Amino acid sequence: MSATRTPRASVLPEPGAGSRTRPIACWGLLCLVVVLSACTSAGDSRRHTTGPADGAARSTDASGGGPPCTTSVDALAAPPAGYRLVGTDVAVPDAPVLSAEDAGEADPAARLFAKWGLVVRAGTVVVLRVAPGWQDRARLGWGGTGAPATTATVHACAGEGGQAQWLAFVGGTWVARAACVPLIVTSNGQDDRVTLGIGVPCDKTPTP
Repeated sequence: MSATRTPRASVLPEPGAGSRTRPIACWGLLCLVVVLSACTSAGDSRRHTTGPADGAARSTDASGGGPPCTTSVDALAAPPAGYRLVGTDVAVPDAPVLSAEDAGEADPAARLFAKWGLVVRAGTVVVLRVAPGWQDRARLGWGGTGAPATTATVHACAGEGGQAQWLAFVGGTWVARAACVPLIVTSNGQDDRVTLGIGVPCDKTPTP
């Protein structure tokens, strides 16, 4: 769709080989790029106005049941290259370091921001939170205009026809200073722990 920059969208289809189909394919490619760019701009979590307490922007669940859907920016057949699984339902970047920039936030725990895309198995609800002892040093959030928070709930609604296996969400991690940040991922009643190097690699920074 355990940031930096949003993960690349799934591989775009190549234009048709025939000369008669090439103009149509090019127009389709251009439209898709424009749509994804607009989603990424709207999903920059650093420029939020208001948002739910858990840090995830919501849209309506088309099925009418369960929690509302979190806004995604891409549908994928599988987690993209450069991602690793956390448990069975979540994938996070495998990069040793996620670059962090000044976030412009008043919260001292959100001074720096690393933008990265969270990838969640379609049809699941996951809860991510900063590990105990890090509540005053880190924040997280995905799905659009959600405010930085210590806990974020992401509902990856299944697409129509169940074609999409994974969904990608724009967001990332805020920190008081560059550090190896531990996160707890909860899905299907199971807790999994993952560490992310925000501004520094984890092998250079001990994690409590």
